[in-house]
Amino acid sequence: MTTPTADARTAAVVVAAGKGTRYGAPKHRLQVDGVELWRRSVDTLTNAGVDPIVVVGDVPGGVPGGERRRDSVANGLAAIDGATWVLIHDAARPLVTVGLVDRVIARLTRGDVDGVVPAVSIPDTVKRVRDGMVIDTLDRRDLVTVQTPQGFRLDVLRAAHGTFPGMDATDDAGLVEANGGRVAIVDGDVDNFKVTFPNDLERAARIVAGSKGT
Repeated sequence: MTTPTADARTAAVVVAAGKGTRYGAPKHRLQVDGVELWRRSVDTLTNAGVDPIVVVGDVPGGVPGGERRRDSVANGLAAIDGATWVLIHDAARPLVTVGLVDRVIARLTRGDVDGVVPAVSIPDTVKRVRDGMVIDTLDRRDLVTVQTPQGFRLDVLRAAHGTFPGMDATDDAGLVEANGGRVAIVDGDVDNFKVTFPNDLERAARIVAGSKGT
């Protein structure tokens, strides 16, 4: 892989087109400290120097979402022009920090991998189950949970989307991996959780209030 040029741009796609099935309502319009979730993510990416930023979803200036998450990402990728790198971020992770964005970009732009994902170690014992019975206990030392923003070479991610149009991946790294790409990890952030259930919004509000010393 080539070393990125000095004028290489890092773009971002913020996915805000989910139906919020488990939450009970679309999540991107929910607010933490008076700011909608999608806007919090855009503000953080902007503060990290990311440009351009494409929001996918029913928001001001947004592009239409797709049937699946990966379709929404593809719509966002189609709206990007002239970038070398791209970050894919879920609007439902409103507490992403500039520090985390910087870590992903710094690792990605070293130019020796196709993608970078933030990862968090698993503190609990993990078991494989089937039909209500435990069939195996996994070694969690080799397991992590991953977050967004996930960073990629834009051309590599577009190629992965084009190669597997029918594959329903839970994250974009899965598509890149399936296409033979190399994906590295950086330290994630336990506060960068995905708002999934109503009490998650309350948790996010407490974290933001605590960061302000209130």
